[in-house]
Amino acid sequence: MSEFTISQPATADEAAAIAAAIQRFSQDTTVAPPAEPTGIDPWLKAALEEGVSAKEAFGPGRPFGVS
Repeated sequence: MSEFTISQPATADEAAAIAAAIQRFSQDTTVAPPAEPTGIDPWLKAALEEGVSAKEAFGPGRPFGVS
């Protein structure tokens, strides 16, 4: 790691350029957020389909396990 010394204060234009460079670096190196899922979760869909088909196997109005 190297050290450096600033011998004079930065002008307003130089300070703005430094701030812009830091902001640009921050934007370029930030991790992108994960994409939002589009549609229903596959596990939820399978569970809902299984639940519906289980009820259909016994018919409407019949308790579970009674044929």
